[in-house]
Amino acid sequence: MKNLNLDYLESFAVVIDCGSFSAAAERLQLTQPAVSLQVRQLEKNLNATLIERVGRRARPTAAGVALLSHAQQISAAVASAVDAVAQQTTGTAGRVRLGTGATACIFLLPPILKELRAALPSLEITVTTGNTAEIARAVEDNTIDVGLLTLPVSARSFEITPVMNDEFVLIAPHDMKLPARITPEVLATRPVLLFEPGGNTRRTADEWLARGGVSLKPLMSLGSVEAIKEMVRAGLGCAILPGMAVPAKTKQRDLIVRSLSPKLHRRLAVVIRRDKRLDRGLRQTLSALKGLAGAKGDGR
Repeated sequence: MKNLNLDYLESFAVVIDCGSFSAAAERLQLTQPAVSLQVRQLEKNLNATLIERVGRRARPTAAGVALLSHAQQISAAVASAVDAVAQQTTGTAGRVRLGTGATACIFLLPPILKELRAALPSLEITVTTGNTAEIARAVEDNTIDVGLLTLPVSARSFEITPVMNDEFVLIAPHDMKLPARITPEVLATRPVLLFEPGGNTRRTADEWLARGGVSLKPLMSLGSVEAIKEMVRAGLGCAILPGMAVPAKTKQRDLIVRSLSPKLHRRLAVVIRRDKRLDRGLRQTLSALKGLAGAKGDGR
């Protein structure tokens, strides 16, 4: 058998993941004939048929399934070897471009980034904030390596790993009279501040209100969770915020904090392209982000 060509192996794996040669070519930024040629050459080298068409979808044969079971290990071993050489020649752990929402950046990332810096002092980390749609597009375009995003997110090219549930809460000034149950009908009679439109956080709140038969015109719409909290502290109104943005010390100090009825949650997930090559720094970053599930105990 001739040597196993890693580019051909990657093309084969992407065809199976995408379900077609044309979609694989688009992801790999190659022509469809080039991808077809690589797979045929791989089959020739291995003396086995690896892909069969079932309807319009390309699926692995028994031999293809056997090869796929080793492909991830091969990719990981190659990445580890490249990392080892890079460590000897440059002394760096690479670069990671991370994208997330502003709230997660403020309230979730600091301990994770501190841990990464301690483990990999030479790792270059850049963090971009934006709404889910913006960050998801950047991940798909490969201008961001990994995203920590609010679901739903969808793309055939994505590997999506849910890591935590975050319950929304109502915050209000201490002198605001509130009933025991905070329903959409209750908020219809109060001045309310919400996140600015365009992101999943605002959409989630709007949908919760709509399910209660309420179409709410907020007193203000702001793009900063800290700005919203300051407006509430000033007595301008109440607000619906992700629970992670309201630490326990805040709950006990200067704001009323209540659960919503019915309860409202958002789900956060780690999002990365399936074909993303994982160097040492990115692997460790992924591990740290996915560790949120265990840390919070709610990544179900």
